[in-house]
Amino acid sequence: MIAIIDYGAGNIKSLQFALTKKGMESYLTTDPNEIANSDAIILPGVGAFQDAMKTLDQKGLIDILKHEANNGKPILGICLGMQLFYETSEEDGEREGFGLLEGKVSRISNSVKVPHIGWNNLTTHRNSALYKDIPDDAYVYFVHSYAVTAFQHNSLIASSTYGGMIPAFVQQNNIIGMQFHPEKSGDIGLQLLENFGEMIR
Repeated sequence: MIAIIDYGAGNIKSLQFALTKKGMESYLTTDPNEIANSDAIILPGVGAFQDAMKTLDQKGLIDILKHEANNGKPILGICLGMQLFYETSEEDGEREGFGLLEGKVSRISNSVKVPHIGWNNLTTHRNSALYKDIPDDAYVYFVHSYAVTAFQHNSLIASSTYGGMIPAFVQQNNIIGMQFHPEKSGDIGLQLLENFGEMIR
């Protein structure tokens, strides 16, 4: 069973529907006991880094999420959820993140229109079971104004290009991040969620 963290940062019903479509059971929760008893965790998110960290802190969720991740439970961060895994963000002033992954979050270059909204292609950097059956130059759907920079390149599975290189899919052992929205990315997104499901079976 997958615990989807329901902390008010975006519409997550479409994510739950996509998981159900691929035969994966999930529940929305902010209960630390339910999170601890889950097989895997998904941390979604749309919005501002500062607000998300503040809300997670107020709900007492940061420690349990870090504990479960550090103990090897599969955890997937989507969009803002992926950014929260990193050490710091400069959005609205510097704020610490979870520190599960090395790197920081910075605003996308002003050389392009911000936010980055819409379909963009992926460039594969290394193989992963989580990236199984994803064709080269696959297209996925993005909505974001900030992106990860100064990160560990050995965690990079796929990137996109928008005003520079955008880390789009990262993995360090059980910690996985997708800057795009798999639930909005058609068959490619569904395949990626299915691959995540196979990881936890």
